[in-house]
Amino acid sequence: QVRLVESGGDSVQAGGSLRLSCVVTGRTYSNFVMGWFRQAPGKEREGVAALDSEGSAVYADSVKGRFTISKDNTKNTLYLEMNSLKPEDTAMYRCAYSWGMPAIQALGFMTDASFGYWGQGTQVTVSS
Repeated sequence: QVRLVESGGDSVQAGGSLRLSCVVTGRTYSNFVMGWFRQAPGKEREGVAALDSEGSAVYADSVKGRFTISKDNTKNTLYLEMNSLKPEDTAMYRCAYSWGMPAIQALGFMTDASFGYWGQGTQVTVSS
């Protein structure tokens, strides 16, 4: 069992920055893959970024160049650094955990309920 707890969501002005955190506890896998996805009201879930155990990171085109995913293995924490935020980034952001696949595969799969484990989410609101 893997437990994911997110934090760091807030309300910010357009152009601002936030850093989301996701603490991982429980049984973990050496060949893990983790990521962030988001869902805004009335919209489908969207994979935002993924990072695998090989260190490969991939991003959705909508956030490329603005968001950075990273992991501190000493703290078992996944981060999402978000810069140049836009109103369209407003959503509930959730952390996802699985294993045995590369980041590029995880980016598209993590929004599926069979992916692995999801956290409860943290809300990001960007006002114009």
